[in-house]
Amino acid sequence: MLTDPVSDLLARIRNAALARHEFTNVPHSRLKAAVAQLLKQEGYIADVRTEKIGTQPRETLTIVLKYTKERKAAFRGLKRVSKPGRRVYVRHSEIPSVLSGLGVSILSTSQGLMTDGEARRKRVGGELLCEVW
Repeated sequence: MLTDPVSDLLARIRNAALARHEFTNVPHSRLKAAVAQLLKQEGYIADVRTEKIGTQPRETLTIVLKYTKERKAAFRGLKRVSKPGRRVYVRHSEIPSVLSGLGVSILSTSQGLMTDGEARRKRVGGELLCEVW
């Protein structure tokens, strides 16, 4: 049983990118799928698919990684901000910018998961899940 599924997702993506894998498989959950979809939308990963692998009863999220021509990952870093032992909540006016706007924060708000820019536009705060740059 995982205590922090978002941290597990980020670690699997980071490790797969360091090993230059084409894709990585993660146990499916709606939260992980939403985070992966935001990463795809922002251009940090190539694709996200929900699949059944073999005879496993659970669905699996297949995340296709994105690389440059030099085979470097499309992202430089992934950082989990709010953790089970220390939750981090921010107001819309306190949402930090990642690398002066070059990166993206992902927030869990009352209106669903969204990026920092979208949360600022909608003027909603929430739990600061992670930062990607």
